[in-house]
Amino acid sequence: MEYRRIGKAGIKISEIALGAWLTYGRSVDEKLAEQIVKTAVERGVNFIDLADVYAHGEAEKTVGRAIKDIKRSDLVISSKVFWPMSDNVNDRGLSRKHITTSIENTLKRIGTDYLDLYFCHRADPETEIEETVRAMEDLIRQGKVLYWGTSVWEPAQIEEAAAQAYKWRAYPPAVEQPRYNMFDRHIEKDIVATCRDHGMGLTVWSPLAQGLLTGKYNNGVPKGSRGDTTEWLKGDLTEENLDKVANLADLAHSLDITISQLALAWILRLPEISCAITGATKLEHLEENIGASGVTLDDETLKKIERILGNTP
Repeated sequence: MEYRRIGKAGIKISEIALGAWLTYGRSVDEKLAEQIVKTAVERGVNFIDLADVYAHGEAEKTVGRAIKDIKRSDLVISSKVFWPMSDNVNDRGLSRKHITTSIENTLKRIGTDYLDLYFCHRADPETEIEETVRAMEDLIRQGKVLYWGTSVWEPAQIEEAAAQAYKWRAYPPAVEQPRYNMFDRHIEKDIVATCRDHGMGLTVWSPLAQGLLTGKYNNGVPKGSRGDTTEWLKGDLTEENLDKVANLADLAHSLDITISQLALAWILRLPEISCAITGATKLEHLEENIGASGVTLDDETLKKIERILGNTP
């Protein structure tokens, strides 16, 4: 496993991370989830990405039980705050009240005294960014959070957060977590540059396009897969995209790697990317994803990929 800094921060994370979205505490048996988490750590994964809303808190509990015997300082654990956790009018958003309450609940569910990273899971149109920035500053000074970040924020919102942090001499966001993969390249237009300008890293989610870039949909939609049970692939399972996946699979085969490893290595070609957050419902998925760490794609291979994708921003 290889490791990268988060932007200009000193902390380093595994370039292949383990995420719990749509998996732990929900669709994956708890014993298997625990086995996957422990194996990931044994194989060098040190970054585990969570959110309070994942399985409505159950993902945090599941991972918390899985890591209880692992040395805490060996791990980089993140969670997120924003989405409603109850019907209470204040149990949502990025107000000081919700952030303060949410961090306590998250720490309790995971069974830890602090988070390495705490993400604002979306921007809150009903709360001034100043309030959010200063609330995050307080959590850092209290020792409950080491670094804070944004997730799926627009460049202007990131700029405002950095400006408010500068104004109040507070800690600015250290990391952004956007969606990014071969079929969704929107961050290349301006988000990558914005983060680079502010010394922020990027920990990207959905690097395999919800499984589309594993090739498992090339012969139809398997029963029980995300394409079958969720709406996340709606509109992406097109004949054009599946043809591209088939061509990418052929290219990967010529390089003696899998298409998943090709897709992950392609993401990690950008130095601004700190890690790709992968999900794993089976140990073989985990091992395959970890195998992408350290894979370097030469210029000719990158040109071939661009010709196949045909979607350069």
